Amino acid sequence: MVGKSQIKLIKSLQQKKCRNQQKLFVVEGKKTVEELLASKVELHKIFSTEENFAAQLGEICKLVDGNEMKQMSSLKNPSSVLGVFKIPDNKIAEVKDWVVVLDDVRDPGNLGTIIRLCDWFGIKNLFCSLTTVDCYNPKVLQATMGSISRMNIVYTDLKHFLEETELPIYGAFMDGNVIYKEKIPEKGVLVMGNEANGVSKEIEMLCSNKISIPQFGDKTTESLNVATATSILLNEIRRSVF
Repeated sequence: MVGKSQIKLIKSLQQKKCRNQQKLFVVEGKKTVEELLASKVELHKIFSTEENFAAQLGEICKLVDGNEMKQMSSLKNPSSVLGVFKIPDNKIAEVKDWVVVLDDVRDPGNLGTIIRLCDWFGIKNLFCSLTTVDCYNPKVLQATMGSISRMNIVYTDLKHFLEETELPIYGAFMDGNVIYKEKIPEKGVLVMGNEANGVSKEIEMLCSNKISIPQFGDKTTESLNVATATSILLNEIRRSVF
C-alpha cells in the first residue's frame, strides 16, 4: 500500500515548482521507465500494477493496485508502470558536434518531439532558453518516448551562450537563405524560435547565418510547426555528411 503522503508527493511533481523543489520528476509507461533505468539518470522509486514486473525489479519497485496508480498518475488512462527519477544536474559541456538551441518554445508536444528528433539525429546537447517549457513536464516526457534519457538538456541564458561560442550559428527564419543551397559545416548551432513569434530579436542579432525551408505550396500556410521544421533542418544537416 502506498501512503497518502507519497501519493501527494508524486501528484505534486506534475507542477514545475514542486519538481524543482524536490529535484524529482515522474515518467509513465513501461518502455520509458525501462529506458531511463538503462541510462545514467538516478532512480528514486518505481510503482507497478504488474506483479511479474514488480517481482523482476525487486525492492526498487513497489506493487500497487489500479486505484493507487490512478491517484498517482497524470493520465486519463494510467499505464501499468510509473517511475520517479532524480533530475540530473546537466551542464554545458564541450561541444564537438551540432547542437540545437530553443528560443522560447512553449508547447510541451513540440519540445518532446524535438528531443526525440535530436536523439534520432545524434544531437547530444539541447540548450533551452529559461522561458522554454520544462523538459520534465509530463506531456513533454510522454512525447520523448524515452529519448530524454540520452540527451544533455540545459536551460541557460541563450544570449550569453551564443556570444561565447565559436561555432557558426544558424537561425531558422522565414526569409533566410534556402537550406538546400547552403554549404553545411561539420558542426554548428541550430537556433529554433517560438511557435508564434519565431526567433527573438535579441537572439537574431547573434545568428551568423539565416536559413529557411522553401515553400512549394500556394502560400496559404503561414509557417511550419517548429518541430516539423527542426526535423527537416536536422535531416539536411546530417545529410551533408554522406
